[in-house]
Amino acid sequence: MKKLSSIAKLRAVFILAVIVIFINAAVSYSHTTRLIGNQQDVTHSHEVITQLGTTLSVFKDAETLAIKYLVTENKDYLEAYFATRKQMQTDINSLKLLTIDKPKQQQIFLLEQKINNRLGLLQEEMTINQSQPLAAVKNLIVSHHSQESIQDIQQLIQQLEDIEKKLLQKRVSQLRTSFHNAIATFTIAVLGDIALVTLLYFLLERYIKQRSSTELALRQSENRLRAMIDAEPECIKLIGQNGNLLEINTAGVKMLEVESADILLGKSVYPTIAPEYRSDYIDLHHQVCQGKKASLQFEMISFKGTRRWMETRAVPLRSALDGTFLHLAVTRDITIRKQQEHQIREQAALLDVATDAILVQDIQTRFYFGIKALNVFMVFCVVRFGKNASQLLYKDSNFEPQDAYSQVLHQGEWHGELHQLTKDGREIITESRWTLVKDEKGLPKSILTVNTEITQKKLIEAQLLRSQRLESIGTLAGGIAHDLNNVLTPILMSVQLLQMKTKDEQHSQILRTLENNAKRGANLVKQVLSFARGIEGKRTLVEIKQLIYEIQQIITETFPKSIVCQINISENLWQVWGDITQLHQVLMNLVVNARDAMLSGGTIKISAENFLIDKDYSQINIDARIGSYIVLTVADSGIGMSSDIQERIFEPFFTTKELGKGTGLGLSTAIGIIKNHNGFINVDSEVNKGTQFQVYLPASNNREVANIIVDTEPIAGNGELILVVDDEIAIREITKSSLESYNYRVMTAADGVEALAIYAQHKKEISLVILDIMMPTMDGLIAIRTLQKINPEVKIIAMSGLVSNHKIAEATGMGVQGFLAKPCTAKELLRKISIVKTSC
Repeated sequence: MKKLSSIAKLRAVFILAVIVIFINAAVSYSHTTRLIGNQQDVTHSHEVITQLGTTLSVFKDAETLAIKYLVTENKDYLEAYFATRKQMQTDINSLKLLTIDKPKQQQIFLLEQKINNRLGLLQEEMTINQSQPLAAVKNLIVSHHSQESIQDIQQLIQQLEDIEKKLLQKRVSQLRTSFHNAIATFTIAVLGDIALVTLLYFLLERYIKQRSSTELALRQSENRLRAMIDAEPECIKLIGQNGNLLEINTAGVKMLEVESADILLGKSVYPTIAPEYRSDYIDLHHQVCQGKKASLQFEMISFKGTRRWMETRAVPLRSALDGTFLHLAVTRDITIRKQQEHQIREQAALLDVATDAILVQDIQTRFYFGIKALNVFMVFCVVRFGKNASQLLYKDSNFEPQDAYSQVLHQGEWHGELHQLTKDGREIITESRWTLVKDEKGLPKSILTVNTEITQKKLIEAQLLRSQRLESIGTLAGGIAHDLNNVLTPILMSVQLLQMKTKDEQHSQILRTLENNAKRGANLVKQVLSFARGIEGKRTLVEIKQLIYEIQQIITETFPKSIVCQINISENLWQVWGDITQLHQVLMNLVVNARDAMLSGGTIKISAENFLIDKDYSQINIDARIGSYIVLTVADSGIGMSSDIQERIFEPFFTTKELGKGTGLGLSTAIGIIKNHNGFINVDSEVNKGTQFQVYLPASNNREVANIIVDTEPIAGNGELILVVDDEIAIREITKSSLESYNYRVMTAADGVEALAIYAQHKKEISLVILDIMMPTMDGLIAIRTLQKINPEVKIIAMSGLVSNHKIAEATGMGVQGFLAKPCTAKELLRKISIVKTSC
């Protein structure tokens, strides 16, 4: 067993002393706390006994004052009686506060009841005394019941006093015991602390003696080490955290061209570094002082102004004084090597100015010279000069090099596009230009080839074409969405209007189903616009569980019956802050892909659970961040995917489905949405066994209550006149009916021109204008400007089924008080009207 050193023993005894002192303090604190508690209990018993005596005394005073009043009819006694009775109630309340245990509380309530009964009897006698003075006095004097009542009260108070006195004796005994225990504990603690301090003193004295002998041996060792370092031909130096030189050997003194090390010690090393490398050297110094190894090549300026190239390798050395890292470096002179490297670079730069791959091959198509090919395309990393070019570059390609060689030999040049292979098998596209080089006799000598990679250029061209197609699709989708929103708006308003008028539960259920499906259609339109136009959805706290149930219902209603859906959701599932429409789109894309992978039927498993990502997991997955996540898993039992396909499934326009059955945008859109929500996705698939997607979404910090919008009943109008302007007759009519059912008067117009004519005639009566932005004949924005010229104070609510962000901003900047997107419900419209009325 290893013997402990003196410092280890000293440390152990010190820790033991701290533990013992802490235990002594804890025990003393415990006894002191118990002593204080016992003292408080004794004081409490005294207070209870005193209060009982006070209550009995006050009761007797009240009894006496009542009798004196009945005998003498002196009003002073009556006033004193009432004051005494009030004081008695205060004393009873004080007893209730002092007696916290249930049995005593019951006895106090009994005492209060008896006292109130007795005082009530006295009150009756006082009432009799007003009409029959002598009869009241006689009843009071001869009544046996009154005497028994007084005795009961006195006995009850005496019982309570006896109980409390016994408890007081017990508590006094406990107080004495606690006092003696506290004194004994304190004495033991003091004696123990004295013993530990004495032991620490002897150990410390012994440690000091050992330390002195150790320091002597250390000085001798340092002298030997100094002699060895001074004999080293390279510069060895020690630098403090502030950049000042602490130690340097003889070789370093010679490099800096000074007479002795005393001139350098204690001074900053930074002035000896060339200005252009000083910041790099400071960074290296900081890294070493943080415990990291580092190296650097830099120019040093000696005290005589000589510039030399140096290479330093630095390691951290922990200081024995304060535990910080010092900078220990070994520096060698590499001036000659740098001069040679510079000469080589100058020669290579003459040929290396081109950004393209330049290479030379002989007439037999064997390479013997190449520039930039290593760096630009990584094509020639495996080239061994003298090997046939077609064997290296054009293997597995459709290019026929013999045709190009023939053209070069006969015409002197050739150019075209080549599909070449890199060393890792990656295919690239290059624009190649070949030129024939002749010797002094005019005979073909070699072929100079210049290759420019245009792979990225080709990809950008393809992406541009795809973007143009998407833009066209977006424009078409936007127009369709506008028409659909105009169709859905009167449906939603009509449903809510019919719900107000029907009382039949079956009809109400049908109307609710119709409303839900109309809202779902509106959400589908928003999804189309979100993809086609990049519309940003509103983010709220999302219940993933509810989202999964909605997808399950869609699967049950629309997927083939041969596909079974299984749901597994963990209890207390956290919430996610996100766009529910976009998350619905992600989940829908995953289950549709799962359906398409199971043409003969199978099982789709959807599960959700809470997941905590720690530091280890975040290092395995570069997209993961430490924190709380929800893992949403969609697994199928379909045909699966190979590893090659898995690497490309998130590429835009990549699809394994037949032509016309897939756009290749589903998963690329899904991963974009997931990353926009700060999440990531993992894929696991095996051919003929199935595929599993795991979507990781950050959980919201607020895991208790989601934001709930209270569906309050819209505020009815007061007969205000509203002008509704829309080119869709169905929207005008249903809006008119909805507003009239809430006590508004309504006028309608089919376009901006008609609206201006109506408003000019009734501008004093019209309190609000509801106007569609996109209308024929006159655009909504033009109509708004004209209305404001007629009446600068006009209140306007703008509506549209499709409107760009700049038009919304323009309308808002023009003074429009509110904006509603179609389709909207009657309640949403009425709430917006109420907001505009109250805010303007």
